[in-house]
Amino acid sequence: MTNHEARSPEPNPHALGNRLRADRELSGLSLRSAAAQAEISSAYLSQLEAGSVKGPSPHILYRVAGIYGTSYADLMRLAGYVLPSSEDQPTQRGVSTLELALRSRVPLTEDERIALAEYLAWYRSRHGRPPEEL
Repeated sequence: MTNHEARSPEPNPHALGNRLRADRELSGLSLRSAAAQAEISSAYLSQLEAGSVKGPSPHILYRVAGIYGTSYADLMRLAGYVLPSSEDQPTQRGVSTLELALRSRVPLTEDERIALAEYLAWYRSRHGRPPEEL
């Protein structure tokens, strides 16, 4: 391989699934609601989140990224796709003010993103507030 050739990232369906679940929970969406907005079945979204889908469609990842307000490029890399550097910019459609602040000031690792989603789910359930009030 020469220096100019891009190396394909290794697909990681479980990391992709964990990321999708965390992003959905951060968005405050149920599995059914997220699937309906992405125009896919809730069973398929559940399979994506479980890491049992290898090579998901870029079109579906694009729709899900837009709904969750997350980085399409990150989802594509986790799925094992190669992207040009111009695709690195995350979408900001539907992103909460908190997440924009965290993205711009504190880059999160995948483990931190998942832990934050779990904490927010716990916090929201404990305080009995719908996600839009937080």
